[in-house]
Amino acid sequence: MERSNLVSVIMPAYNSAEFIGDAIRSVQNQTYRNWELLIVDDASTDSTPQIIQEFSNSNPRIKILQNERNLGAGISRNKAIKAALGDFIAFLDSDDLWKPKKLEIQLMFMKEEGLAVSFSSYELMSQDGKRLQKYIKALPVLTYQKLLKSNYLGNLTGMYDVIKLGKIYGPEIKKRQDWGLWLEAVKKNPAKGIQEPLAIYRIRKDSISSNKLEMLHYNFKVYNEVLGFGFGKSILLMLNFLREHFFVKNQQIKRLDK
Repeated sequence: MERSNLVSVIMPAYNSAEFIGDAIRSVQNQTYRNWELLIVDDASTDSTPQIIQEFSNSNPRIKILQNERNLGAGISRNKAIKAALGDFIAFLDSDDLWKPKKLEIQLMFMKEEGLAVSFSSYELMSQDGKRLQKYIKALPVLTYQKLLKSNYLGNLTGMYDVIKLGKIYGPEIKKRQDWGLWLEAVKKNPAKGIQEPLAIYRIRKDSISSNKLEMLHYNFKVYNEVLGFGFGKSILLMLNFLREHFFVKNQQIKRLDK
């Protein structure tokens, strides 16, 4: 494993036995081979730790970090970021998938464009893995002001350059930490989006994003507590978020050509 252009892949995992094997294999199947995978088991109570250990035993690039108690995805991601050795950091949750050329295409794109932050479009699948023939189209350019309005950067597609930006950590709040991380990254350098879908997002019935009221609560926390905006400005930003979410962001959902 070479240090130059090494990609550190960050994967938090909690009771992911049903899905994590496919997620890990989607990293192993990358055409770009210079990666390390840091999996943080967040005190799982199912067979997740055993599954991870089996993969790690057969591939030393798969590294296991263990939480003694359940701390949540945000803290787990930060733990892996701290341990990461790569020049680039990318993220994949334990129930999502990457397409085989994801890293190859994205690294080439970043180098050609001189980027510190990049992301891509991504497909949607159901909880049972059925492809829904829909994808979320990436914006060609994503500025800090646009990202403030709504989270336009799918975490499973995002990548940042550690050499250019240093290590960026997410806020240690229970939810919406990924948005907070990308806000900090994009504030330093606007991101560009790859139009081709390079990953596949699994829509879970019990996912955080499925609870809309809770999502709104944590959106406000990002504005008010993480970014430090006053109560009034945070309320205005929340109103802008709602307008963006219901009247603008849905335009990013596209049908796949069969």
